[in-house]
Amino acid sequence: MKTTTIFKTFALVAIISSAMIFSGCKGKEKPKQASKGATELIIPCKDEGRSDKNHFRADNSSTSADMTLSREKALTLAKQRLASLINTKIKSVTDRYVNETEVGENSDFEQKFENLTREVVNQSLSDVRINCEKTFQEANGKYTTYIAIEVNKDDLLNGVNKGLTKDQKLRVDYDKMKYEKIFDEEMEKLEKEAGY
Repeated sequence: MKTTTIFKTFALVAIISSAMIFSGCKGKEKPKQASKGATELIIPCKDEGRSDKNHFRADNSSTSADMTLSREKALTLAKQRLASLINTKIKSVTDRYVNETEVGENSDFEQKFENLTREVVNQSLSDVRINCEKTFQEANGKYTTYIAIEVNKDDLLNGVNKGLTKDQKLRVDYDKMKYEKIFDEEMEKLEKEAGY
């Protein structure tokens, strides 16, 4: 009788243990697929709007009853996205530069540098190059414009360097080679994030 009870207890523990082990193992899960009837959209100018290590790029689209307005809105939205991307990357570069360099007055340098780069970014946005533009007339008669723009990294860096040479206080604390090295490293990261 005692042997049967021990055997039953052992069997019960074995069954519960097996259930716990196997319930935790799901095996290979299949990747989720789009639901039936879903259609993958191919968005015009999307690939041309991806940044790489040599260019900051952005894309956007807009729909309007007026074809010109559709284009202008798409361009404005793309410029806003590009400005945000550049400002974020410049801030990252500047923060790293200040942390890695012995700068006299860190906060003063950082603030002046950010103001300078903001001016350079604004100037660069007036000189963007449109590298893709497509306009479609929709079934409802409205126009949709897709646009991708870019700014060359070297043009942006040259603008920063030119601005720095005009400011005596910033020039004293500025190591051009070090800043460019950090800038290039951040551009490499940007390219990897974009999937190149």
